[in-house]
Amino acid sequence: MTRDLFGRHRAVLPDWLALYYEDPLEITHGEGRHVWDAAGNKYLDFFGGILTTMTAHALPEVTKAVSEQAGRIIHSSTLYLNRPMVELAERVAQVSAIPDARVFFTTSGTEANDTALLLATVHRRSNTILAMRNSYHGRSFSSVGITGNRGWSPTSLSPLQTLYVHGGVRTRGPYAHLDDRDFIDACVADLKDLLGHTRPPAALIAEPVQGVGGFTSPPDGLYAAFREVLHERGILWIADEVQTGWGRTGEHFWGWQAHGRGGPPDIVTFAKGIGNGMSVGGVIARAEIMNCLDANSISTFGGTQVTMAAGLANLTYLLEHDLQGNARRVGGMLIERLRAVAAQVPHVREVRGRGLMIGIELARPGTDEAAPEAASTVLEEARAGGLLIGKGGGHSTSVLRVAPPLSLTVAEAEEGAAILERALRSI
Repeated sequence: MTRDLFGRHRAVLPDWLALYYEDPLEITHGEGRHVWDAAGNKYLDFFGGILTTMTAHALPEVTKAVSEQAGRIIHSSTLYLNRPMVELAERVAQVSAIPDARVFFTTSGTEANDTALLLATVHRRSNTILAMRNSYHGRSFSSVGITGNRGWSPTSLSPLQTLYVHGGVRTRGPYAHLDDRDFIDACVADLKDLLGHTRPPAALIAEPVQGVGGFTSPPDGLYAAFREVLHERGILWIADEVQTGWGRTGEHFWGWQAHGRGGPPDIVTFAKGIGNGMSVGGVIARAEIMNCLDANSISTFGGTQVTMAAGLANLTYLLEHDLQGNARRVGGMLIERLRAVAAQVPHVREVRGRGLMIGIELARPGTDEAAPEAASTVLEEARAGGLLIGKGGGHSTSVLRVAPPLSLTVAEAEEGAAILERALRSI
């Protein structure tokens, strides 16, 4: 049945639509931190639909909210007052830490970043954007144009002039040999030099932890140091929290808070986990920035009632059950367990991350060269052992991505780590 579906998939869908595994997997249902495939095999899910299933599969509070809302009305567009949208916007503004916040809902992180770029370029009257090397911000024309990861950038054409800054990857690049303080100083000096050679940019967009790039991050405080330079020149800071938001990093509710010395970003984008699998994204910005557009705009599907009901129930559950704290506790244990394993596997270059956002970078033993074949082997072996994980990386890196639902238990973390250990030792 799955092979037949694979054939039909290849006949009608684009060749560039990526699928995991040599024998692609059809997931039919899930519960908690587990999913099942069409053959009835059960898997511990350590990737959560690319970090979208943030709390749990089939979370009763969310499924009930969706069912009840669908029984009333599913959709009406933003042309009409929408109580679930207003209620979720109030909660998001409250937890955003942005003063006088306004919230605009979209259907995805790509669309959220698109909107943030529109707001920044209009507000600053500039089409120049600063972005980080190794970054990923979506698959639309404008977001591809600012993505600093060749594997996810199919064209160099763009409506924006994009300039790339150092600092998103701590352990590679020309500053990798420096200690954290000198690393930050070197990146700030690079930023200042770059600004001396270009027209005033609209904004810097940055993921606090680079997702598709392999869960890489700079030392804490880098973006705070950048912010001081940007603020002096009126340049906006956009934090792309599509993967890092809502407590996934454990230590902070938002990834930017590791760099929050100078206060919150001017614009925050979010998506993925807030809907727990429903199609929800959005932008948070100060009112003066959000309200800078001088033409009408709506969203046909952004903020639709059924997805807002899901987001509100999901956020309420996350806050009431302290899933950020759980990500910190269980994630910290999982990272240490994986580092102990990695010390005995020559192919593992680094285990990094925070909370339940963990990257395992693989390299050919004794070198810094990427080992994509090893990553593929581990992915397949983990599946055979009953565990689903992700892949990523950029600039010749091979990274396994581990990002389970934030309700992961200690027992499940131990089970997943044991499967990963066997998979890593199989290289």
